[in-house]
Amino acid sequence: MARLLHYLDLPPVWLALFAGLAWAQSLALPFAFLGRAGDVAGGLALAFGLGLSVWAALGVVLARTSLIPRQRPDRLVVTGPYRFSRNPIYLADAVILLGLILIWDALPSLILVPLFPKLIEWRFIRREEALIHEAFGPEYDAYCRQVGRWI
Repeated sequence: MARLLHYLDLPPVWLALFAGLAWAQSLALPFAFLGRAGDVAGGLALAFGLGLSVWAALGVVLARTSLIPRQRPDRLVVTGPYRFSRNPIYLADAVILLGLILIWDALPSLILVPLFPKLIEWRFIRREEALIHEAFGPEYDAYCRQVGRWI
């Protein structure tokens, strides 16, 4: 059971859980407030988030290092979207969540948007940063001084 929970404790699962909460809220407490504007803004956010996620993942794959949380990376990726954010995939996940909330008119669920990055930071980023620091030391420290955790 613990092994199963280990594999379920991944960022996409948390994103799906948060999105599921927003979707359930949209059904239980529907808002028809944003209408077409929410669909357009949400669609743009969704497209941006998906594009950023693919761009960032592609950079990691091309660098031939791991995308999997909890694994020590073989290389420090500082190109592509990693020039602007140390965590562009997680940032993309938050933008995807925002897009879904806007599309679903789940305005009370907007509170989930800042909570999601905090949870991800607590569950994953701190450990990942420790592994990266262990692997790359001063090079990673210099990168952290230049590039913010989120933006």
